[in-house]
Amino acid sequence: MFRGSMPALVTTFKNGELDLDTLEALVEWHVAQSSNGLVPVGTTGESPTLSHREHEIVVECVVKAAAGRVPVIAGAGSNNTQKAVDLQKLCKESGADAPLQVTPYYNKPNARGQLAHFRAIVEACPHPTVLYNVPG
Repeated sequence: MFRGSMPALVTTFKNGELDLDTLEALVEWHVAQSSNGLVPVGTTGESPTLSHREHEIVVECVVKAAAGRVPVIAGAGSNNTQKAVDLQKLCKESGADAPLQVTPYYNKPNARGQLAHFRAIVEACPHPTVLYNVPG
């Protein structure tokens, strides 16, 4: 289901507010350039600095603009397990094809801690989930 070029999207702003028109244009450009999928609000997309509502708006905007033409793997990661659960649910409810979960950063749990983190997320909200690691 997921293969090829799936660029992480920047989160677009204008005058300190989300710029959804530019975000929609960015989605259209990527679809026209034959991207195989889109990744909004990953760690490249300023996800740690967005409010929960802004995160939701960005995911919903990208899912709507993509209109099923390409899959959307929406960032849902956090080093806080409960926040990651909440974002996992948000991504599923928003229609993303999969949430993207990152290995917890800053607190950097050991292998057992990582397994517990990811297990809690998918048990709370089963959904095909993409895991990734940003090596230190």
